[in-house]
Amino acid sequence: MAVADVLSGRNLTLALPDALDVFPKSTPQQQGGGTDLSYGTLRFYGEVNAYLTQLLEKPLSNVDINALLLVAIYQLLHDQADDFTVVNQAVKAAGHAKPRWAKGLVNGVLRNFLRQKDALSEKLQTEEVALYSYPKWWINKLKQQYPNDWQSILEVGNAHPPMTLRVNAKQSATDAYARLLARQDIDATTLDGEAVILTKPIAVEKIPGFTDGIVSVQDYGAQFAAHLLDAGPTMRVLDACSAPGGKAGHLLELNDLALTALDIDAGRLNRVESNLARLDLTADLKLGSAAKWKSDQPFDRILADVPCTASGIVRRHVDIKWLRRESDIVSFTQQQAAILANLWHLLSKGGKLLYATCSVFAEENQQQIDRFIKLNPDATQLPLNLTDDNINIQHGQLVPANTHDGFFYALLQKS
Repeated sequence: MAVADVLSGRNLTLALPDALDVFPKSTPQQQGGGTDLSYGTLRFYGEVNAYLTQLLEKPLSNVDINALLLVAIYQLLHDQADDFTVVNQAVKAAGHAKPRWAKGLVNGVLRNFLRQKDALSEKLQTEEVALYSYPKWWINKLKQQYPNDWQSILEVGNAHPPMTLRVNAKQSATDAYARLLARQDIDATTLDGEAVILTKPIAVEKIPGFTDGIVSVQDYGAQFAAHLLDAGPTMRVLDACSAPGGKAGHLLELNDLALTALDIDAGRLNRVESNLARLDLTADLKLGSAAKWKSDQPFDRILADVPCTASGIVRRHVDIKWLRRESDIVSFTQQQAAILANLWHLLSKGGKLLYATCSVFAEENQQQIDRFIKLNPDATQLPLNLTDDNINIQHGQLVPANTHDGFFYALLQKS
């Protein structure tokens, strides 16, 4: 079960396909249901687990039965299925498990939950992990760094993410594409630049013009990178840590560039190539580490979309909250510093480097930039030209909101 695998330390992106493969005869609808239950349970794991802990005399050693109970309680709290159906299906599933006691335990725990739900809920009103469904260290860090926004950041992170498209400027105007959607009865809202948000998500293969490269799926906040980099025609541009290629594609859609796309993973670099091919765009693909890679010629512009905790995109990757540890921040900041130092040597004098993360933690963001500027007197942080009313930006930090995920941008110029 995907939930059990994640709680054992495995990435949901890997665990979920394997869990679904166990049921090869399942319909697309059943697989979709399993996906929704996995995401929902992990999204609200802090709350669901707090209820289960109260219902058990001691923690369950059987991870599969524990996960089954978590999923069932999630359904009873958040799903639209009626209580009888949820309990009945959970007991039936437990009957297929190896422990003979599982069926009776699941039945007893879930019926106790239904009887004691209000009383159990009352006991959790002062437990922040249960209220917000985040680890305590995560909540405390946001309280410290965002005293006015920490609750809204947590709430947005538990919401379903919007499906945002990026219109290929070389193939269509944003307004024209919005009219195409309207003609096909697909409700959408246009934002600044090339962004269109669908009111209701649809399957990628059903998005008009997707296979023809007219649009791509990309969060609104991520779409700012290509504009902020300020790359002009004929410039030599490096997209470091490029995979899966969304920002590379956007850069090439906006200007005719000599773009080099660098990534450390060969498989992920293949994704960059396929994504650019769908858009009918090309780049010079290079395999290598952004912390070590060298070039014979400097670049006019560099996009450093560095590895990070991904704390700003938890509504899309719900497992991150439970897989990350506070100590991980240190290792990420060390990696980011190494990448910044190497890429700075590849930047031409007068050139610009855009540092980007999908994190909301200051250690990976402005604090990282402050340290870098102290070590590099030839680096100047430039103001960002972002004035869109649809975004919440604070000193380069896009605070997660309904229209966009959490991103950080810092534009540096080499004197």
